[in-house]
Amino acid sequence: MQEQTLVSSEYIYKGRVVTLRIDTIRKADGKEMRREVVEHHGAVAIVPRLDSETILMIRQYRQAVGEVLLEIPAGTIEPGEDIDVCAARELEEEIGYVPGKLKLMFSQYLAPGYSSEVLHAYFAEDLTKTQTHFDEDEEIELVPVRIASIESMILNGEIRDAKSIAALLVAMSIIRSS
Repeated sequence: MQEQTLVSSEYIYKGRVVTLRIDTIRKADGKEMRREVVEHHGAVAIVPRLDSETILMIRQYRQAVGEVLLEIPAGTIEPGEDIDVCAARELEEEIGYVPGKLKLMFSQYLAPGYSSEVLHAYFAEDLTKTQTHFDEDEEIELVPVRIASIESMILNGEIRDAKSIAALLVAMSIIRSS
């Protein structure tokens, strides 16, 4: 597989969360094509284990899909912010807990066909209750979920968010092996 050569980039939108650009690329055969690319600073997502039987999740409305979703806490990395610091910050902001232990499970591209976003998924334990600090546009409900119910909730469609599904399944593997 040969790499493609970037001929030009045109920025058509710069927002608070994403930037949209149109890249013109040249393939090995000389043919030029256009690609739409969404630039994103990256994000973190955290599976917070409250105790041996419970994961803390959140329920919130997501405008892009027009639905209320059950998800793990997550948020965007600020420019220059360390990902571990971001994970701890987002956990406290969204669910009002700070982690005693925070472990990076994996990093993944969310949609590499059109986006540069990398998501860093964490497992958090030894939680200490503090206070939430929601962003002004957030309305979040804390939802304790039994670990034993997670697989069936994924299979029956109660949990439909891809980052949450991936992180929960990896976290469950960690929990089972400990």
